[in-house]
Amino acid sequence: MFVRELTVRDFRSWPEAQFTLEPGTTIFVGRNGFGKTNLLESLFYVATLRSHRVSSDAPLVRSGTDAARVIATVENDGRELTVDLTIAAHGANKAAINTRPVRRTREVLGILRAVLFAPEDLALVRGDPSERRRFIDELVAQLRPLAAGAKADYDRVLRQRSALLKTAGAAIRRGQSDSVMSTLDVWDQQLADLGAQVTAARLAVVRQLAPFVADAYQSIAPHSRPAHIAYRSAAGDAVDASPGGDDEVAAIRAVLADRLVEVRSKEIDRGLCLVGPHRDDLHLGLGDEPAKGFASHGESWSFALSLRLGSVELLRDDGVEPVIMLDDVFAELDVTRRRLLAEFTASADQLLITAAVAEDIPESIVGRRICVGVTDDDGPRRSLVIADEQIGTEAADRDTSDAVTAEAAPLDDGRDEVDDD
Repeated sequence: MFVRELTVRDFRSWPEAQFTLEPGTTIFVGRNGFGKTNLLESLFYVATLRSHRVSSDAPLVRSGTDAARVIATVENDGRELTVDLTIAAHGANKAAINTRPVRRTREVLGILRAVLFAPEDLALVRGDPSERRRFIDELVAQLRPLAAGAKADYDRVLRQRSALLKTAGAAIRRGQSDSVMSTLDVWDQQLADLGAQVTAARLAVVRQLAPFVADAYQSIAPHSRPAHIAYRSAAGDAVDASPGGDDEVAAIRAVLADRLVEVRSKEIDRGLCLVGPHRDDLHLGLGDEPAKGFASHGESWSFALSLRLGSVELLRDDGVEPVIMLDDVFAELDVTRRRLLAEFTASADQLLITAAVAEDIPESIVGRRICVGVTDDDGPRRSLVIADEQIGTEAADRDTSDAVTAEAAPLDDGRDEVDDD
């Protein structure tokens, strides 16, 4: 699988750019804040319908515009599909496949499969449970697109139920107990039903992923303690012990429904929804200890890499070679981990890399290099492509005018931070 064409319009710092890509390695080089990460982010959005950096879509839309557009043509085993996404700053997004509009944007899931490595991955080990839930849901969206729809519906019900809980206590004190309880009964039923679908899909993916993560960690840190992962549900051990999958939805629904009844009074007192997949976590362990709080810096990075490497192997095991994207990750790794990552990604159908300076890229990685710059002539700062060349191989001079459509401006290499929105 590889992306053959990418067009972005009003996506973050890019007013417009079009790229013709090929299998193999493409490296985007430019100072931090110049917008190179935005290009990988746009493709990751096509794969998962979410950003790896922000939780809402509004920041993806270039300042002063109403919507961003990402068009990606994906080739897989000789079959081409073009995804056309319109991302609204406010309101509903739109999508089309091969120019045909689809009713729901989630219908594009599965067309592009991608795994993105980024410096933020350290938060998978050291951060809050929300980071690990996001990681699982990104995989679920690619492996089980229908379950991604259940997650969107679950989030909608959760917002409405949470809004009710915030006012429930006051309403009960005003003598409106019957109305509050009957309404909660309705929301509880929907939350248990959709939450069971989300949880069953997560459980199945985590159990598939676990052996790949353990093997990846062993290869990266052979002298460390063994790594293992497991799902931890706020509903308790009965859910944790489930193998997940469609056959387990009914059993998980029953557990969630019972737990919602048990904690209802606490939820009303606190004004919070205390049970459901929004409260779950992915347990990461090293030996007999949790990785969070006990892993060294090196062990934490090894675990974070193992989660991504395991994701690649899981997608491969599902029959598709994913596009691998490395977002300035080599700058964060020591020499050994750089080498291991370079060796692992060498077999990728398509490898897309960003780097602040070319020297961060291991010499073994060769391919095409696209230099990214910015300009603020005649208006707000915007990203553009300033050079396109083949590196590391004996490549003849080539005309790149058909490969990239963008303006040109001088590039000042370095890692100085600049706002990329």
